Amino acid sequence: MDSYEGDATRPDAESSAGKATPAEVAAYLQSQQDKDLLRFITCGSVDDGKSTLIGRLLYDCQLLFEDQLAQLDADSSKFGTTGEEPDMALLVDGLQAEREQGITIDVAYRFFTTDKRKFVVADTPGHEQYTRNMATGASHSELAVLLVDARHGVLTQTRRHSYIVSLLGIRQVVLAVNKMDLVDWDEATFERIAAEYRTFAHEVGIQQVTCIPVSALKGDNISKRSRSMDWFQGPSLLEKLETVQLEDAARGRPFRLPVQWVNRPNLDFRGYAGTVQGGQVRVGEEVAVLPSGKGSRVKRIVTMDGDLEVAHAGQAVTLTLEHEIDISRGDVIAPAQDRPTVTDQVHAHLIWMDEQEMLPGRSYLIHLGTSFVGGQISRIKHTVNVNTLEETAASHLALNDVAVVDLAFDRPVPFDPYAENPATGSFIVIDRMTNATVGAGMIDYALRRA
Repeated sequence: MDSYEGDATRPDAESSAGKATPAEVAAYLQSQQDKDLLRFITCGSVDDGKSTLIGRLLYDCQLLFEDQLAQLDADSSKFGTTGEEPDMALLVDGLQAEREQGITIDVAYRFFTTDKRKFVVADTPGHEQYTRNMATGASHSELAVLLVDARHGVLTQTRRHSYIVSLLGIRQVVLAVNKMDLVDWDEATFERIAAEYRTFAHEVGIQQVTCIPVSALKGDNISKRSRSMDWFQGPSLLEKLETVQLEDAARGRPFRLPVQWVNRPNLDFRGYAGTVQGGQVRVGEEVAVLPSGKGSRVKRIVTMDGDLEVAHAGQAVTLTLEHEIDISRGDVIAPAQDRPTVTDQVHAHLIWMDEQEMLPGRSYLIHLGTSFVGGQISRIKHTVNVNTLEETAASHLALNDVAVVDLAFDRPVPFDPYAENPATGSFIVIDRMTNATVGAGMIDYALRRA
């Protein structure tokens, strides 16, 4: 989707003065670049209206071109489930199987922009068998929009998604109580659902919850306030998304550079390339390379646009050091006085994503940061019932199980606890035979230091 869809000021818009000038195009692009970006996820139980809600946002905000509107009308006639009205879900559900079944299977990403902010939204499946897809979408999100059907209230899948959202470190949740038109816009129904959800959210560690009654089908409280629910004095969904405060947590963390590539184009240059995953680094700063522990100083910070004196979280850079050190992909460069933990055994939360059961002791490939290391789940401490939060002993893990496990690596690796730095504290588990991703996890702490 184009970054200026639906924007009347976009540079290709016709005006009495004709086509936009190069200066106007440059000014427009700069204005878009200056907007901050919110990544959010929509989740909830099946048929709660997640895809319809995103489609309604795009439609109401005039973020569609004429050919997309024409295609929507054609698709609504063929696949639609809303009678004569356009089926907004079809703007998001792209797979043929999704359209024929009227459900979401894959994670659908959409980019859109308003006058105040840029957005990347991940529309995730509601069916329990696709919980792994939902976890994938949540892993890169800063906020979750959780939908519930006003007729059904908080369900098991609502609780499952909330637990995973909390587990992945998302602390801001918008509860969208959808299909209010089917309960006659009843305030008491909304308040009951909101109270029940707030209680559960508190139990799983979600502290910031905003509850909004909506009708994605009718457009109420999506992009503008609803006249049918004048009893609700809070913001519309779009107002909330445009004004929610974003925390740049990565900049406040210690500097981390997982080495992605050793760049040596000639004998006179040796650089270590990667994306800064926390804090900042300056030329001349003392650093250590983990897991070896060897130290040096930053000599240069090289980028495509020239050298920098300081690099911040999120920037792709190449560092050169004053000393020749044996560094390879997967190593982590960090401040000499604030290093990540190095260990070969960790305690972690794991979401199992494979239909084949996980048995302790089997050898897997673990992708942690930019490194690949052999490892195995040495012990399953317990599984977590995401509906009741009860802990149960287990000898194996099945699809979509959430468990607390001990993980053993073939060699010591550097990491930070996931709560301190998700980029250096998260991992995926890969089947050595099929190369399929079979699990995703978050490290809690080291069992012992190497």
